[in-house]
Order: sequence, then structure tokens, then C-alpha cells
Amino acid sequence: MTGVANTGTRTMIALLLMLGLVAHSSTLPLLSEDKHNYLLAEKYLRRFYGLPAGLQGRHTSSGAFQTKIKEMQGFFNLKVTGNLDDNTLELMKQARCGVPDIGEYNHFPGHLKWQNNNVTFRILNYTPDLKKVDVDRAIRNALNVWADVTPLTFKKLYHGNADIMISFGSKEHGDYNPFDGPNGLLAHAYPPGQGIGGDTHFDEDEQWTTDSSAYNLFIVAAHELGHALGMSHSADPGALMYPVYSYATGYPLTEDDIEGIQALYGPNPNARKVKPKPDAPNKCDPELSFDAVTELRGETIIFKDRFYWRLHPQMPEPEQTLIKSTWPSIPNKVDAAYENPEKDIVIIFSGIRMWALNGYNVVDGYPKYIHKLGLPKTVRKIDAAVHIGDTGKTLLFTDEDYWSYDEATGTMDSGYPRSIEDDFPGMDDEVDAAAYHYGYLYFFHEHIQYEYSYTSRKVIRILRTNSILNC
Repeated sequence: MTGVANTGTRTMIALLLMLGLVAHSSTLPLLSEDKHNYLLAEKYLRRFYGLPAGLQGRHTSSGAFQTKIKEMQGFFNLKVTGNLDDNTLELMKQARCGVPDIGEYNHFPGHLKWQNNNVTFRILNYTPDLKKVDVDRAIRNALNVWADVTPLTFKKLYHGNADIMISFGSKEHGDYNPFDGPNGLLAHAYPPGQGIGGDTHFDEDEQWTTDSSAYNLFIVAAHELGHALGMSHSADPGALMYPVYSYATGYPLTEDDIEGIQALYGPNPNARKVKPKPDAPNKCDPELSFDAVTELRGETIIFKDRFYWRLHPQMPEPEQTLIKSTWPSIPNKVDAAYENPEKDIVIIFSGIRMWALNGYNVVDGYPKYIHKLGLPKTVRKIDAAVHIGDTGKTLLFTDEDYWSYDEATGTMDSGYPRSIEDDFPGMDDEVDAAAYHYGYLYFFHEHIQYEYSYTSRKVIRILRTNSILNC
């Protein structure tokens, strides 16, 4: 922001960036029965979407309220209804920053940026949660994320004023923008400018870690320092600059993040070639394919790249989440999955290993090798898996063949593998994912879904893969 120091604290408060994390909420009751939810929605829409102040009470039928709900739903790729449905309210309770939402990569009004590519920073104090060297490393690595793809360099100062002043504090900590105690807002940062511009604050009431056990300082710092360099939010759920906090491993930037920061500062002329994370898959992409599909206690879980969609009968729209946010120990790439409801477990396959889930918890003793099921060592991955509850068998698809696993005896049935093409006429000879419901198998291959009658052994109809995602 040009002239940040002259606009005063009020303007800076308006542009304050806050990153927070709240507990994942379950399906909620109808909002008309819950006054608290209306008040939460009003506060959320006033802060992030410019709902006029002074509107009190249950005014969800007002034009202004519905317009702002639609703006929010559009940003988060929810079904645009203008109503406070469960998915909308659930997102309002998730982690996010405090600036207005803008789709794709974006910057603050006036494209705020540092005019000098040599940016200084200073760490004013340290959290007792981590060793000093771990804090230094997290901040330096977070800055290097942005230095790798821009001409920016970052010099650490030990005295005096730096462009970016970094500190830990709790409650009211000196900028008239107090934190809210444990498990709420994690941090906030100010856009480039004089005075408080660029300064980045972390809530000391949170538990800071170097792993996924609590709040990962590197991930939060990389996000917040992106704001301190002039970046606003991305609508891509996989981007570092997406409003919602999530834990993930590996290189943190997507193409969206890189395009955004380079629009401000240009590319790094001396950079090594970096491979950004893939953008989040679009559920309505006509060429969309699935990696795996499974049931999980009445919900449907669909894996694609680093993400999964969660479909629940009471949720009007599928919810997209990073795999690592829910299961940090499971790889980013899931090859196949199936549920055995009798044992109340879901088996996840990735390469030659498999994991077992009980609900959303990983069962102790996993991962195990897939060959423990009785598969030969020549099988290096499972393409698709599906449990047939009527028979107690689980079908495992590998390349152009499939195997039958007896869940009761824990052994492979004799006479396998068999040909997919021979035993499932009308199907492609390879399967990406599979599901079973009420006597029908649903096979997914590339962007096509086959509805197959298990009893009459024929394809009933052919659909697009993403028709299951309301597309």
C-alpha cells in the first residue's frame, strides 16, 4: 500500500491479514434454528465480503446478505444459492486470512510491492515452543520459497528497523489487532509499505512445531510472508496462498503462487528449475479422471492427485481437501482404496504399500506390503479395488487383470488373476477406480464411468466420470 504509514492504523487494520485454524466441523443443523450461526455469518461477511455494518438479527432474506453469500460461494466453488447451507457455514468456521477474498492470484489494491529487491528482515523475539535455531531455519526457509522464483534477496538484521519485522505475541501485542488465544487465529501480516508495512506477527498462544503435530511454523510463515511481499489470496485450494491453513509436505508453491509473485517482481534470472505442485483438480473438468474411490462410513471419498473429495448425503456439494491435511502419513498419491464395512476399515493402496483406516484414523501396524494379501512380487501397484459385500470378496485390479481376495479367510481365491476384458464384457481392459452399490459395479476409466450389473454381467449405461460430483 502506498503511504501506509500516513493512512494510520485504521487503514492497516482494514488490510490486516489473519491466518487462523479452527476445528473441522461436522454436518450442522438447519441454520434457521441456530441464532449463533447467523451471527457468525454476519461477522464473517462483514469482515471478508463487505457486508454493511449495522444489519442485526436474522436478515438472511435481505438482498445484501444474499449477494455477499453468493460472492463467497462463488470464490470457494460452492453451489451458488445465496443461502446459508451446511457447506457454506462449514467453510466460515475453517482456517483463513482476514482480507477480502479475490479469485486466482491477486495483489493488494495498487499492486503493493517492495521497491527494492533487497528486502531486510529481523526476528524480534522467539517462541519457547521451538529451539531458536528451528525458528531461524523456518523463517529463512519460508523466505527462500519466494526467493527461489523471484529476484528478491533477504538480509537478516539484528538491530534497528527492517522492512519485515517478525515477532511472537499474544492477545493485544502492540498493533491494536489482538490475537484470540489458543486454537484461533494463528498469525497476521501487513502488506509492503512504510512503518508497520510488511510486519509479520505469530500468536504465541498457539503451539508451534516443525512437523504436523500442531501448527507448522514454516507453512504459516511462508503463507504470511507471501502477504508481506504483496500477495493476496488464491482460489486454488492447493495453493500456498489459499485462505485455509493445511499441513502438507514437499515444495509448497503451485503455478498459481509462482505466477502471482512473478507478476509483482519478475522471475529469478539465476533460478534453478523448480517443479511447482499441481493445481487443485477441477471437479467439473470434462477430462477429469479419478485415482481411487471408496466408501467411508456412509460417505464417498474420491482421491485425485494430492486431494480428495468427500461426499456426504446431507452435503449438497462435495468438499475438497488435501490428503496430507487429514492423513499426514499417507502419500500424496493414492492408487486404490476400498471399504470393508464388516471390519469397519478402509484400505488405502499406494505403490507396494497399503494403509488401514478406522474412520479417519490410521490403524497401528501400518503400512504393510501389498504382497501380504497373497499377490505375487511382480505386482508393484493396485490400479483399483472394490469390496463386494454380497459375496465377501474384494476385487483387486492390476493392469489388464484382476484378483479376488476372500476377506473371511484372508487369502486370494484360486484361479486368479483373470482378464478384465473377458469377465466384464463391454468394459475397457483397464480400471482407474471402482465402487459397488446395490448389485451394481461402477468402473471409472479416464473420463468415463461404466455402470455395470454384477448379476447380469453387462454394462447398463455409460456416464462421465465426474457425474458423481454433481457435474
